[in-house]
Amino acid sequence: MYVAVEGIDTAGKSTQIGELSKYYSERAVFTKEPGGTPTGAEIREIVLRGEMKSQKAEFLLFLADRAEHMEEIIKPNIDKLIVSDRSVVSGVAYALSQNTINETAILHLNRFATDGIYPDKVFLLELTRTELRFRLSQKELDGIELRGEDYLLGIQDALKKACELLKIELICIDAAQEREDITAQIIKHIEGKK
Repeated sequence: MYVAVEGIDTAGKSTQIGELSKYYSERAVFTKEPGGTPTGAEIREIVLRGEMKSQKAEFLLFLADRAEHMEEIIKPNIDKLIVSDRSVVSGVAYALSQNTINETAILHLNRFATDGIYPDKVFLLELTRTELRFRLSQKELDGIELRGEDYLLGIQDALKKACELLKIELICIDAAQEREDITAQIIKHIEGKK
């Protein structure tokens, strides 16, 4: 099974990936997008430098990262449990929110990059405006977080829309819950327990 943990900044993705890696240890493959391969890490660095003028060029670089990630990590391990910190869902969501490439092109190009292999389930760690505001007030903000609550909540909505467009099972989890409770819910869904 291939699953992804998604969510906007401060939602707790990294924390949950850490908890899941402790629980599953050697029984799962852990990866991330972007930057889950050596080539992908280089692509991520190029984008993070912020020197690119073209949003289309940035989008295409993320597609290149996704295609490489598919060949190096996902396809060779498709018969195992794969847990990814972000996925194609983030790529589609961010592209949708930029409004520079039409929806049809976004979907076709991502299908091309992934050979149509998407996560079986996506766990969205969801934040309310109040909880997001509190979390942002507790830290030094990075470039994405400085764009503000409306931007981040718009991305959260776009993550839901991306799952719908890609026909991926979406499991929304209240990110304000205790860390252990969130981890237990994710494990329950992965293992198909009632």
